[in-house]
Amino acid sequence: MSDVNYSLEHAPTLGRFMASRQANIEGLMGPFGSGKSVACLMKLIMLSNEMPPMSDGIRRARWAVVRNTYGQLEDTTIRTVHTWLPEHKWGKYRKADHSYLVDGFEGMEIEFIFRALDRPDHVQKLLSLECTGSWVNEAREVPREIIGPLFGRGGRWPPRDEVGPYSRRMIMDTNPPDTDSWWYQDFEEEPRRKWKLFKQPSGRSAQGENLPFLDPDYYTDMVDVMTKDEVQVYVDGEYGYIQTGKAVYPEYVDSFHCREFEVTRQPILRCWDFGLTPACVFLQLMPNGQLRVIDELCAERAGIQAFAPLATAHHMARYPWATPDRGLVMDIGDPAGGTPGENNEQSCFDIMHNLGIEIEAGEQQPTLRQESVRLPLMTALDGQPGLLIHPRCKMLRKGFQGEYKYRRMLVGGTNARYADKPDKNKFSHPHDALQYGAVRYFGDRVRGREPRPGEQRQITAVSDFDGLDYNLGVNNGNDQTHAVSDFDPYNL
Repeated sequence: MSDVNYSLEHAPTLGRFMASRQANIEGLMGPFGSGKSVACLMKLIMLSNEMPPMSDGIRRARWAVVRNTYGQLEDTTIRTVHTWLPEHKWGKYRKADHSYLVDGFEGMEIEFIFRALDRPDHVQKLLSLECTGSWVNEAREVPREIIGPLFGRGGRWPPRDEVGPYSRRMIMDTNPPDTDSWWYQDFEEEPRRKWKLFKQPSGRSAQGENLPFLDPDYYTDMVDVMTKDEVQVYVDGEYGYIQTGKAVYPEYVDSFHCREFEVTRQPILRCWDFGLTPACVFLQLMPNGQLRVIDELCAERAGIQAFAPLATAHHMARYPWATPDRGLVMDIGDPAGGTPGENNEQSCFDIMHNLGIEIEAGEQQPTLRQESVRLPLMTALDGQPGLLIHPRCKMLRKGFQGEYKYRRMLVGGTNARYADKPDKNKFSHPHDALQYGAVRYFGDRVRGREPRPGEQRQITAVSDFDGLDYNLGVNNGNDQTHAVSDFDPYNL
């Protein structure tokens, strides 16, 4: 490595990361411009130089280098490698299979296999590689499901029967994700055995790293341009949430629509979404017309046969007074639940009926469903939100804050194009469930049904909350709804 001019004098965290050899999986997290990617590249070179030699005396290593998309891989990761190890001096890059054989170091050969996760052929090849170890670049963008199998492909080359034992390693770098991420869970909340995290300080602090190699105003200029949340993540290197895509409900104001409240003994409507990531959302419609989201339950890799008993047990543990025989609980769900499964003749509804859950089919029409949530979301009732969500509903809350979104399709100049339908992700399932219940309560009003006689409650628009000002215009001039005395929470 004597021909590579790389200094750690101004980056002590990177120095500790480079020197560490105790963990199988090491994570490096910090702000923009802190030198993370270059440090990962240099560490792979150092680890390669520590490999036992093969029979011809050459030390060899093969590293899988992973990024979420091919565009990111080519524009950033591959470019970083070529900047520090230019092809004309260090080796041969094969564009056809996205691999780079670096043989410019005396007595050493290093092969970098670049793979992205947005190309099925790359994923297939990635999970069949035999390699020394791996580098996951900008790991917060990579699904957790890829980490275990990728780590399992390490330690397979060079052959141990030729070179003897050596440690398989995975290194990862990233800008900080949010606290709901797998990164935070595996490194911070429930630290994995032989995982080690290295966190760099804020770029604008006295301990900021890599500063001599940045423009003097690098971070101060970013602070002037970025939002508070962006500064927290990209300048200060702290965990935080950055919205991407277009939120389905930009009307949501967390400080207004989310707070703790006591659950009262009103009827509960349980709203279900099916599939392998099922969700159940618990709703109450208060006598004044406020829709309260009191609870949620979400699962991964669970069929309805397993999930439904979990949801009912959760219900009985928290709301034992709300039972079907008292008429205090009802169920509504994805109408697709009435379709028999491919491997048997039972539908999700059949399974639930057999479990004693008398579920009914919800509304399928997406626009009606979303507008049925948006109506109470944009309504204020005597200064209180028309839709109130309990903080325990973390998935729904994060979805409202932007993770339930339309994916950005194309950016050109100042214009952006988004997908026509919300992304299907772990946040969309509880939001789909919420929509089925919202249509049950507010669907007729969204359709334009005139209020019934005796409906006298005044509706006002949400205004002056965090600068938002909405004009509902949903009642066509008639801004009356149900009187408390006439309120029927299941048959509006």
